[in-house]
Amino acid sequence: MDNGGQNTHNVLSMTQHISQNGFAPLAQLEAYWEALRGTRLMPNRAEIDPRGIEQALEFSFIVERIAPGIARLRIAGSHLSDLMGMEVRGMPLTSFITPGSRRQLSDILEEVFETPATCTLKLRSDQGAGQPPLEARMVLMPLKSDLGDVSRILGALVSIGDKGRSPRRFDVLHSQLRPIVTDASLPPAVTSKKQPVADKTPAPKPVSRPVDSHFRTETPRRDAPYLRLVKSDD
Repeated sequence: MDNGGQNTHNVLSMTQHISQNGFAPLAQLEAYWEALRGTRLMPNRAEIDPRGIEQALEFSFIVERIAPGIARLRIAGSHLSDLMGMEVRGMPLTSFITPGSRRQLSDILEEVFETPATCTLKLRSDQGAGQPPLEARMVLMPLKSDLGDVSRILGALVSIGDKGRSPRRFDVLHSQLRPIVTDASLPPAVTSKKQPVADKTPAPKPVSRPVDSHFRTETPRRDAPYLRLVKSDD
């Protein structure tokens, strides 16, 4: 398949939103992605190892951004092919979504790439001829390509229940987008140091503008001593 670390860098972990039974592969994939990225915004595409996500492999996919809002499946697990009843590699990710929700998914893809962010989607396929109602979840997590740009997404799609007759396409019922936060994105700490007394008076600077009546410059006396004694009673 196309920056080990802690999960404390995200504002909110995606696993907190994947609590229903049957969607455990999504939590496993998110934990794997988090461990790979560590304190970075995201891991690299080349770091993804199928052996690290064996339990989620059949549900997983990697898409490549080919145009704004359009991401093509480069790698896809068997569960995705079962839902469509065909090989899905090379197809746009929106192929799994009903026409009425495709614009929404396209906007979400752009948010994941550009923010960057992770996203969890709640999906549903309505009942049809030979097709029982089907609940599903999808997760999307950005990756850097070998060139360093954010043009890949590691994701997974899990459906629960009898698939029925394929193809199955889903409406987007709900999505939760979470911008990625790292320690490096926090503002640097501001520290102040106490300066010596002699450094408090800055050296005189040349004045390029006319001097008005409120300000006056003085020329130091030529006979002033080079050093002067400062007495402190503290």
